[in-house]
Amino acid sequence: MSDAEEIDVAALEKRMDGALHALRTEFASLRTGRASASMLDPVTVEAYGSPTPINQLGTITVPEPRMVLINVWDKSLANAVDKAIRNSGLGINPQMDGTILRLPIPELNEERRRELAKVAGQYAESARIAVRNVRRDGMDQLKRAKAAGMAEDDHKIWSDEVQELTNATIGRIDAALEAKQEEIMQI
Repeated sequence: MSDAEEIDVAALEKRMDGALHALRTEFASLRTGRASASMLDPVTVEAYGSPTPINQLGTITVPEPRMVLINVWDKSLANAVDKAIRNSGLGINPQMDGTILRLPIPELNEERRRELAKVAGQYAESARIAVRNVRRDGMDQLKRAKAAGMAEDDHKIWSDEVQELTNATIGRIDAALEAKQEEIMQI
């Protein structure tokens, strides 16, 4: 049936999985009291005339659970990296030693943990919205296919499949959120 071929469920699934992957990337940047190189992923530094991720300006290592080290390759950028981390909102104050920046990760207090859990919830809601937008696109494809002559039964089958895909992806988002909030709230 040529009308059904217009409904590319695999493409919809790929887009929904993309929203879930983006959510996991955002979750990795949330500080949980443990050092992680990925917590610096959202931080960019104005270097060589453009915003550049820190991991492209130096080596990031985690020598102990509460410390991140950045060995900046270009000495002239060490101060810019320091400033970018201080202004990032991560709540980390780097200690400079030449081209090496030490980032001690402070213990999270209860209030900060609650704030981070809320931020995680906002990230998850953004991912849900993205998934619902993909669902809407799929349903719009189905409406066009129905207008072009798709049988009512086929329309119902495809609609159910798109809805099941949406429900499954939102379930995975909710599970990821629950795991991240549990990780944040651990003492």
